[in-house]
Order: sequence, then C-alpha cells, then structure tokens
Amino acid sequence: MVKTDQAEGLRRMLAVPRPRVLSFISVLDDHRKSRMLINLSMALATQGQQVMVVDARCTRDSVGVWMNARFDRCLLDVARQQRTMQEAVKTVTKGLDVTQLCRQSESLEWLPQESVRQLNRVLDMAANHADLMLVDVAPDEQDQFPLSALDDSELMIQVSATPEEIKAAYALIKRLSQRLGRRTFHILVSAASERDARLIYSNMAQAASRYLAVPLQYAGFVPEDEYVVRAAHQGQSVTDAFPNSRAAQSYMALGAALAQQAGMEAVRGMSGQADLGVSLGM
Repeated sequence: MVKTDQAEGLRRMLAVPRPRVLSFISVLDDHRKSRMLINLSMALATQGQQVMVVDARCTRDSVGVWMNARFDRCLLDVARQQRTMQEAVKTVTKGLDVTQLCRQSESLEWLPQESVRQLNRVLDMAANHADLMLVDVAPDEQDQFPLSALDDSELMIQVSATPEEIKAAYALIKRLSQRLGRRTFHILVSAASERDARLIYSNMAQAASRYLAVPLQYAGFVPEDEYVVRAAHQGQSVTDAFPNSRAAQSYMALGAALAQQAGMEAVRGMSGQADLGVSLGM
C-alpha cells in the first residue's frame, strides 16, 4: 500500500466540488466483474455521461484488457512526466475513456513518496475529465487500496445470490469499515431477480447496521441473462447488441440512477463550496 500525507488528504477534501469517483470492488470472478463494468460504463455513456474507467488492478484479467487500454502507457507515466494525460487515456467511444494506473509489470508498493503524491494528483486530474470515474480496484491482503486517494472514493460492492459470495461480501465490508471508519457501501447484485436482489440487500443491510454500525445503500441489480455473454462474444456491450434484453434494460436503469446521483452530488458540492468559503472567512 502506498500512502500520501494528511495534508494531501485535507487538500483533496477541501477541493470541492469534486467529480464522483466510484471504486468498484467485487467478490465475483474477474470475467463477471469486467462484464459488469463494461456494460455499466457503456450504459452511462449512452445516456450522455462522460465516463472515465480506470484499471487500478492492472492484471491480465482486469477491465483494461477487456477494453483494450493502451498498455504501453499509464497514469504513472503522467506522474513521472513521461507522457501527457491525453496520451495515457484511450477513447473507447463517445463519452467513454479508459486508462490504467500502471503497467502490469509494475508495482506501486515501492514507489518514492513524492511519486505517490504525484500519482494521487494525477488520478484527481483524470477524474476532472469526467462526470463519473469508475475504478476497477481490489484491496490487497491488508485491505489497502493501491492509492490512498481511493480511500476518499465511494465504494460499490458487487455480489451475487450465492451464499458464499454474500458471506464474502459481508466479510469484505467488515474489514474495509474497520480500516476506513464508518462509510456507506453501495450494494450491486448480479445474476438475480429484483425481488431476490432486494432481499439480499435487506439482509446484508440489517446485519451491517446491527453488528457493524455500517450503512449500506441499494445500488440496483442485473438479472441473469444469456444476452450479456452473447454480446461479450461479439465484442459489444449488451445495451448495443441486445438493447431490448432484460439485462440491457437493467443496465440502463442503473446508469440513469448513477447519473442522477452524480448530478445531485455536483449540486451539493457547489453549495458546500459556498458554505466552506464563508466558514473559512474567504
């Protein structure tokens, strides 16, 4: 885990309004996680949102591979002043860009602190190019994120209807809340009906509230649908290939909800900035 200092974190918190950054964490396998991110980001772009997908796992199975990100360039190159932001980011389609945090062969663990601070700043810069940034990330064995800037992001947990994955998701929430403090976690349920998804969320929310004092928020669901896999085999999103499918409609509904929340966050951020200026005597 690489960290920045407290002053850097304070500067990020005071720099409002701030673009919405959503760290996407999953207890599902890499294929199902990447399919979710691709289809969700495409649904958002289709609805007029400017979306930045950041591959912060940088593995052979992470979302950057699926979206054909430029693997000879990354945000770490920008932090080292070896490339421009424009060179490190690839446009997938109108409204959708993708980039990777570092190369697959690189590790952030041994970076000098100044390089870490600069990479945190670069990630913030990348977020400023989008209405919504979706980060494909996985906590390490100490439940740390690759960059401390992601500690300030919103957290979305992808889970399915299987008891094993529900248990794993709850355990992950427990560990992250112990490290990060009391945070709201957004719960997204895959391969389930709306009724089952809401029941899963309700049970998890009750347990998290009672035993962890942690609030959960229902993000939505995506049903089991063969058209998602068929679209992937065609190299397309399900919203493009099969727009009338149940999964495509669910992704569009989920994207609309996230877009609406992003707009509300922007309004609150502008209001908060005005209030902050008064309280600091600016």
